[in-house]
Amino acid sequence: MGLLNLFSSRKTFDHGIHPVEHKEQTADKPIRRLSFAPELVLPLSQHRGAPSRPIVKAGQEVVRGEPIAEADGFFSVPIHAPADGVIRAIDLAPTAEGPRIPAIFLKVHRASNQEILFDMPRHLSVLTPDELIDAVRSSGLVGLGGAAFPSHVKMKPPEGRKIETLVVNGCECEPYLTCDHRVMLEQPNSIMAGIRIAMRATGATRAVIGVEDNKPDALAKLREHLPLDLQVTVEAVETKYPQGAEKILIKSLFGREVPAGGLPADLGIAVYNVGTLAQMGDLLPLSRGLIERVVTVSGPGVLKPGNYRVPIGTPLRFLLEQTKMTDQAHEVILGGPMMGMSVASLEVPVTKAVSGVVVLDVEHPDLAHRQVLPCIRCSACLEACPVNLNPSMLGQLAQHRDYERMAKEYYLDQCFECGCCAYVCPSNIPLTQYFRIAKAINRDQKKKVH
Repeated sequence: MGLLNLFSSRKTFDHGIHPVEHKEQTADKPIRRLSFAPELVLPLSQHRGAPSRPIVKAGQEVVRGEPIAEADGFFSVPIHAPADGVIRAIDLAPTAEGPRIPAIFLKVHRASNQEILFDMPRHLSVLTPDELIDAVRSSGLVGLGGAAFPSHVKMKPPEGRKIETLVVNGCECEPYLTCDHRVMLEQPNSIMAGIRIAMRATGATRAVIGVEDNKPDALAKLREHLPLDLQVTVEAVETKYPQGAEKILIKSLFGREVPAGGLPADLGIAVYNVGTLAQMGDLLPLSRGLIERVVTVSGPGVLKPGNYRVPIGTPLRFLLEQTKMTDQAHEVILGGPMMGMSVASLEVPVTKAVSGVVVLDVEHPDLAHRQVLPCIRCSACLEACPVNLNPSMLGQLAQHRDYERMAKEYYLDQCFECGCCAYVCPSNIPLTQYFRIAKAINRDQKKKVH
C-alpha cells in the first residue's frame, strides 16, 4: 500500500501545535528487556481511584505474578509481584509528585530465573461480558498511555449509556516517546487480541484505530493484521500535538465533541491505548497480572536510549544506570516533556503510568533560564489551545489568585494541562503550572466545604 493511500484519509482537529518530535533516537530500536533491580518499590497508588490494599506482610516470600495487593472497591485494581523475592517492608516511598506514599518493598531473589509460575490458561470465548470485565480488573490493568485509569471501569459505562465504538489510541504525540510505536510494530497480534476482548466486554460493534501519519510503518503493520471477523479499521490522523488526548482524538476521527464535563461514553465511545490492549491480549488468556511495561528512555542526557520492557517498581536510579546517563544530565522527566513531571529523586520507581523517562542535559534549550515577562495579548495561546479556552485571561486571573472565577467563568476544569499555551507564549509565562495550582486549590476548597 503506497504512502498516498495511507495519508488519503488523514483527519485532524483545530488549533494545537507542532513541537520538535525528537523521536529519531528510539523509533527504530526494538523493545529490549531490562534486568531486575535488587529491590522493587511498588506504590499502593499507581492508578486513578482508591489505592490498593496490601495482602502480604514483611518477610513473606512471593513468586513472580502473585497478587500482593488487592483492589479496594470497584474503582481500584490489584498489584502483582513483578519478580520472585521476599517482602522487605511496607513503608513510605517517594513519588514524582513529592509526598511519600505507602508502598510494598520487594527484595528480588537474584538467583531466580524469574519464570512466571502464577498463571492459569483459560478460554476467553466462554466468558460472559461481566466475567471478562472481572478478568480485566483482576489483571491490574490501567491505561498505559499515562492516565492510569482502571481499564475495567471504562467497560462499565454509566447508567443509560451504551458503548458502540471502541477507539484505539496509537497516536503517541508527545516528543521523544516511541514505546507505543514499537508495540504497534512488534505486537500487532496482541493488540488485535486485546481489541477482541474489549469489544466483547463493552458490547462495541466496531473499533477504530487512530495513528498519527508520522508512523506509516505502524499504519501498514496494523492493517496487515486486521481480523476478518470484526469491524476494525485503521485511520491516519494528522501529526499534531495533542492528538493523543482522548477527547481530541474523538474530535479528529468523528468530528464530534465530548460534552463539557462529560465522558466519551456519552457519545457511545470507549478509548484505549494500544499498549493497554496489547497487554490485555497477552495477559487475560493466561490469567496473569500486569507486572511490567514498555518504557521509552530517551533524551540528550542518555547514552543508551531505547524502548525497554521494565518491571513495575524499578527505581529510576537503576534504570538510568543501565541506560547510562551522561555527565551533562540535568533533569529527569517521567512521561513526555509536554505533560510529564520532573522528578527530584532517582529513588522514585517506574509505575504502571510511566510511559517514558526523558533525560535533558544542561545545554537543552528548555532548561535555559527564561525571564517571565508581562502578557502582551498576542493571542498565540488562544490559537494553540485545542479546547478553545482563553489561557491569557486564565493566567491573569491566576496571578490575582481569583481561582473561583477561573472555574466558573472561564472553564478551568476543561483544561487538561497539555502545555500548548505555555509552549507558544513569547512572554515565557508558565501558564500550565498556574492552572495546575489553581485546580488543586479549588479541589481543596471543595473538600473543605463538603
